[in-house]
Amino acid sequence: MGTNGSTMLKPLRQGLPPLDPTAVSDAASCALPARYEAVREARCFTRDTLDKWDAGERFDDICLVVSELVTNALRHAVPADQGRRDEQSPCVRLHLMRWTERLVCAVRDPSHETPAPRDSDDFSAESGRGLFLVDSFADGWGWHPLAGTLDGKVVWAMFRLPPCD
Repeated sequence: MGTNGSTMLKPLRQGLPPLDPTAVSDAASCALPARYEAVREARCFTRDTLDKWDAGERFDDICLVVSELVTNALRHAVPADQGRRDEQSPCVRLHLMRWTERLVCAVRDPSHETPAPRDSDDFSAESGRGLFLVDSFADGWGWHPLAGTLDGKVVWAMFRLPPCD
């Protein structure tokens, strides 16, 4: 009947789904400062980008999920003194990538912590609900550690889009 915890945790181990990087029709990214106004900046950037890309009925879902992913990155992945210490070096980056019938939003942050939904029966709680919202509104999501010289991880969410006419 309901969703059990193991189903919720399953996407955490997934890397990005097999989407051909050469088939990306559009891509955009923006660096975000380590302060909470960055959530508003991310929303504005996403709205402007989606206006150009015509995300159709998924527009609001994508904006909501971007807000949650960026909030999570700022709340859980950025050291408390990062914003004051290094204002010029943004440590969170938002990427939007569009394929013909898919859109992926990905947020890069410097933490190695596994993103995990908080165990809480309090559905009115302000904190700890972000990944449940992402799971509810996106068609898939996951995360993977960054490779090579890049430190941290990427948390992504994927949306199916209606075919273009």
